[in-house]
Amino acid sequence: MNTFVRKDSIVRKIWGKSDTVLFIFAGASAEFALNKAVNWLYFTGRLPADPLERLFSTVTYAQRIIFMPYEQSIAAISDIRAAHAAVEKKRGQNIPQWSYRDVLYMLISYSITVYELLERKLSEAEKEEVYNVFCRVGLLMGIQKLPETYSEWLPDRDLHLQQDLGRSHYTLDLYKQYRKHLGPIRYWLLLQVQQLICPAQVKHLLNLKMNPLIPPAFVLYKMTRRLRADTLVKALFLPGAYKQQIRRLNMAPLT
Repeated sequence: MNTFVRKDSIVRKIWGKSDTVLFIFAGASAEFALNKAVNWLYFTGRLPADPLERLFSTVTYAQRIIFMPYEQSIAAISDIRAAHAAVEKKRGQNIPQWSYRDVLYMLISYSITVYELLERKLSEAEKEEVYNVFCRVGLLMGIQKLPETYSEWLPDRDLHLQQDLGRSHYTLDLYKQYRKHLGPIRYWLLLQVQQLICPAQVKHLLNLKMNPLIPPAFVLYKMTRRLRADTLVKALFLPGAYKQQIRRLNMAPLT
């Protein structure tokens, strides 16, 4: 069966476990809130209205691209591009190219960071594979000026972090929505995960500080993963209404 992402690709391993995916989007939720083009997410109203539902919608598209047969992957990318085009037409202006790159860069960066945090260090070849997969997605979406290699991407990622992020009233409002939909305990956990995985610039702008209890708690969590006793712990991350969606994030049998 022809696939957009090879069956033995490290990208399938990264995106095949529910907690890895949740950690990736915990980091992305921090950068979304700081991005200078976040007003586009407010134009549709979907993200502030229900950030958790938006999370699962985005993950569904990502996993369609990564795990489905080639034709379905291409169709998913076309659907994403069409959805953005519809928003641009409705607003009467184009989403900035740098903003498209920012979102793609988040997925690349957090895919690598989270997997290394939860599993093991990636080789340079595996990092290149992660970059190549998402770069191909970006090119099919019409994203311009993408670096050709992972090593060329690294300084561009740093440049985007310095230029495209800033704390605004959107930042404050999104974090209010995160707290509202997660509740105080899960919201606190979100902040701790973000502190673990976000780049220094993001942590500085959000004033994220590590609670001293988190490092030993995280070691314990990794032990529960190895013992396959982490189901209850995963349930702590999101409200019970999303239990089925969390289960569906596990795509490992397809790899």
